[in-house]
Amino acid sequence: MIKKYLGSRWSPFVATFSVILFFYLKDALATTSVVATSITFGLPLAMAAMVGIMCERTGIVNIGIEGTLLVSSFIGFFVASVSGNLLVGLFAAVCMGAVSGLLLALLSVTWKMDQIIAGTIINILATGLTSFFYKQGHTLPSTFPEIDIPGLSAIPFFGPVLFMHGPLTFLGFFLILVLWVALYFTPWGLRSRSVGEHPGSADTAGVSVVRMRYLNVTIAGAFGGLTGAYLTLELVGSWDRGFSAGRGFTALALMIFGRWNPLGALAAALFFGVAQAITNQLMITEVVTIPQQFTNMLPYVLTILILAISAGKVRAPAAEGQPYEKESA
Repeated sequence: MIKKYLGSRWSPFVATFSVILFFYLKDALATTSVVATSITFGLPLAMAAMVGIMCERTGIVNIGIEGTLLVSSFIGFFVASVSGNLLVGLFAAVCMGAVSGLLLALLSVTWKMDQIIAGTIINILATGLTSFFYKQGHTLPSTFPEIDIPGLSAIPFFGPVLFMHGPLTFLGFFLILVLWVALYFTPWGLRSRSVGEHPGSADTAGVSVVRMRYLNVTIAGAFGGLTGAYLTLELVGSWDRGFSAGRGFTALALMIFGRWNPLGALAAALFFGVAQAITNQLMITEVVTIPQQFTNMLPYVLTILILAISAGKVRAPAAEGQPYEKESA
């Protein structure tokens, strides 16, 4: 029964809401703070998961999300630092992400390289290049400021949680919603899903498999670049080696938990964010006496546990990871 429930498409939403409701009934003020913090933890993972969804929905496995986040955050930070303009850094990060996606498309679609190896190459390149060119002493002139939406930000609970964030946070939520609508309610979304499920049939119907895969993987890379910029230019305000800290790999797990659905992945990421925020709250209040290392494991253990239970009910796009060979007449 539990496995059937966790395998449903609504399980990420219900799990997230259940955790929030449980703690809100115990302490409304602390829960509001925890949930607002969970947005900070969860949104970058949700945005990174969108990169995987856009790629895998067209049949391309993207293990290189980690590398995209790393190199785009690096470029965004240092361009903004040198130019003194956050918008220039944002533009540079998005362009770098698009280049990363274009490279993955070249390796996977044109050269038909094993897609796991192609993504690993991007991760290794990103790690090596950013470590080689990294220099200390650079600082940002500022970060993107928090915006309080008049009237809405004063609403109890929902105000601090939803309407008191930086511009890239609002942009991230908006783009996730746009991606969901585009994926399920537009011709582009239908073609993308058909290419990821039955590329031969899509090709017969006049859809260019190569063009769709190039387009989606490049756009996904740009989305990853935006995520990298969000991390450095709004969330943290600094950069260091290994800055992405495994977020790209975590995003892949959340993508599966969310069943390759943008809203499902968003809910899964927020569930992870809530668990991470609760962990931080437990350490701050010192209500637990177990070692900090075990407390930090809580979000990852919960995610792995739910993934393990729900894995049997999840089906990836049928053509995922398969190079397409056009049949000759």
